[in-house]
This record gives sequence, structure tokens and C-alpha cells, in this order.
Amino acid sequence: MTFSSSLVMASLLGLVTTSSSLIGAAIGLHAPFSKRPLACLLAFAAGSLISALAIELAYDGAQSLHHQGFSARTAWAFISTGFAAGAVMYYFASIFLEKKGAAVRYVTQFREFALARKHADTSERIQLLSSCDLMRHLPPDEIEPILECIGEKTLAPGEVLFRAGDEADALYIVARGKVEVLRAAATDADAQIAVLGAGHAFGEMALLNGGPRTATIRAAEDTELLAIAKADFERLVAGDPRLAEAVKRISHQRAISNLSKGGTDAAIWAKVASGSLDLNRHEAGELLTTTAKGAGMAIVLGNILDTIPGCLVIGAKFTSFGNLSLTLMLGMFLGGIPEAAVSASMLTKAGYRRVAIYGLWSTVLLAGILAAAAGKAFIGSTEALAAIFAQALAGGAVLALVAHAMIPVALAEGGSLVVLPTVGGFLFALYLALAESFV
Repeated sequence: MTFSSSLVMASLLGLVTTSSSLIGAAIGLHAPFSKRPLACLLAFAAGSLISALAIELAYDGAQSLHHQGFSARTAWAFISTGFAAGAVMYYFASIFLEKKGAAVRYVTQFREFALARKHADTSERIQLLSSCDLMRHLPPDEIEPILECIGEKTLAPGEVLFRAGDEADALYIVARGKVEVLRAAATDADAQIAVLGAGHAFGEMALLNGGPRTATIRAAEDTELLAIAKADFERLVAGDPRLAEAVKRISHQRAISNLSKGGTDAAIWAKVASGSLDLNRHEAGELLTTTAKGAGMAIVLGNILDTIPGCLVIGAKFTSFGNLSLTLMLGMFLGGIPEAAVSASMLTKAGYRRVAIYGLWSTVLLAGILAAAAGKAFIGSTEALAAIFAQALAGGAVLALVAHAMIPVALAEGGSLVVLPTVGGFLFALYLALAESFV
């Protein structure tokens, strides 16, 4: 077989291997599907890939090095370095693309992305609440409902928020700036009781006893406030016995001028509060739609990133039809079906049209063709150290894909049952490798 014909055949192998992505997209768009069978198929593919990487890449590469005079330890270190480098490169590339919107392809990646986004969006508020003595009387793992009720208000220097005797409407926390607490009318020169800065809460007595405002609040400079409406706070207390009990422990007689830090350690409180955040369905839906807008290129690059390493190896390993990387091809082909089906379902929820989804997944076919051809042309059919290292590099990226996307998605969609097809895929691929080597 000439080099040009081998190049063409390697390209066709890449096309065949990745064609399953369009099959999966069609299932996700047009056929009602049960998540558990697809999850089991994905798990089976993951097991097959693990077996193929261990035998066809790692072991064969080490054997090739051993035949060139390298010791077992040196060969292991060489192959391990390649795998580790490939995994690291894949990891950072995938994280970068997911932040750009590629996370909407898969359920688990999007949930991880969405939670990270929520943590980032709320971290500043949580840090502020952790420095607020009043809020730290509340259990940190119950803080999420309060975060959802927090509004914002800005005051210009000298602006009065409320006056003594006004009806109470909310609890306020100073986010930035300062406010003055005045005894009566804001015009009294000697009426100042206290100056409250970032982290201080005021107006809490209105939430506890329902009385009128006992002081006047005036901005000392440009000020940003967080506000929890009285109705929201009462609703939270009524619906949560733990929160109600925590409110009862707050001293009803504490004077607003004596607010200060203390009690529960602020850093620990903030850490527990951040760790207790979760996504509700409404938040997830809004973020999914928002993130997907303009994320087409990131999704394309994410799909290509998942495709290139495996097809590089398939092309590199191809020398003749009697020497195909069947286990690797099988794992990638089978894995492409549920991956694309789940992804198509996610992209539909994100607002993508069917034509656009087919277009996004069609890029996988082109990437597979080009990657397989490149593998054959540049790193195939040679025992040079650079070629062996390049194959190990690609193998590490595939293994990272298995751990980062395939197994997590399978677990999320199929539950603990997927451990069985994972092992089954591994054993099936092992059988294929042994049958070939024992001929």
C-alpha cells in the first residue's frame, strides 16, 4: 500500500469512527430516548477506551522503547510523561473552552460550570455577609435562600434612606461606603449616634418586633446597600424552622450603635456558606440560555478537542487492514452516540435549532478526517522517540476525556448501574487485544 493510499484510508477510518456523532445527534433530536441505556453504552465505550489506551498505546509504546534498549523504568517514565502532558493539555484546554460556553454540551460539565459561576457571582456577597454579625447568627448552610432575596440600593452623599418613625420595610447591610445613624431629624448637628461601614447591618429590629424605625439613616458618602425586604425575610423564617430558631437567638434589645464583629469566625462561616450553594432549575435554565448565546465557536472547538487525540492515534497506528486499532475505534464510535445525543438535548434546551446542532456536530467528522490523516503522516509507522511520545501525548488526552466527560455523564444519566458496562467494555476490549496478539 502506497503512502498516499494509506493516508486516504487513515482519513476514512477517522470519518467512520466519528460518524457516530451524527447518529447520536439524530437520536437526541428526533427519537425519544431512555437515558439509562445510552449511559450504559457510554460507560461501555469508556471501559473500552481505557483498555485500548493501556494495551495499544501505553504497553505497546513501552515495548517499543524496550526493544530499543531502554530499561523498564525508563520506558515507563517516558510513556507516563507523555500521558501526563497530554492529560494536562486537554484539561486546561477544555476548562478554557467551557468558560467560553462549551460547557453547555454536557450535563455534568454545565452543572460544574454553572456552580462555579454562581460561586463567583455570590462570593463577594458571602464575604460581606460573613463580616456581618447579624447574618453570622444564621446557619451558613441556610444562606442560599437569603442570597436569592437580596436586592441592591445606592445612596448619594447626604441622601436619607429612612427617618425615625417611618414604617419598617427591610433589613439593610452596608456593601460599600458609610452611613450615619441619627437620633431624630437628619438636620440635627449633634444627633449622630454612630457611623456604619461595610459589613454592618441595620434595621434588623424592624424585622424582629415589627415596630417603626427608631433612628434616621443618612449616607455619609457614596454608598451601596444590600437589602432584604421584610416580607422576604418573614417568608424565609416561616418556611425554615432552623432559620426561625436562629432568628430567635438574636438579641431583640441590641442597640444599633453597638453592632460589631464577633462570635462565629468569619472565614469559616463564609467557607461553609459558599459550600452550601446549589442550583435550582430556574437558575440553571436561565444560565443555560445565557451561556449558549454566542458560544457556537467554543462548542465547535470543544467537540474538536474531544475528537482529535483519539483520531491521531487511529491514524498513527494504521499500517494495513490487518493492523487496525479496533478497540480504540470501537470505544470512540460507541462513545460518540450517547455523547452527541445528550449534547443535542442540552443544546436544544439552550435554544439552538436542529440545523445548527447538526452543523456543530458535523465539525467532528471533519476533525476526525484531518486528525487521522495527520496522525498517519506525522507520527505513524515509526519507532522514533518523538512519534512514540506524540502517541502517548494523544493517549493522555483521550484518557482525560474519559475521566472528564464520558464517565461523569454516564454516572449522571445512568446512576451506579454504569459500573457494570464500564467493566464489560474493558473486558471486551481486552479480549480483542489478546485475540489479536495470540494469533
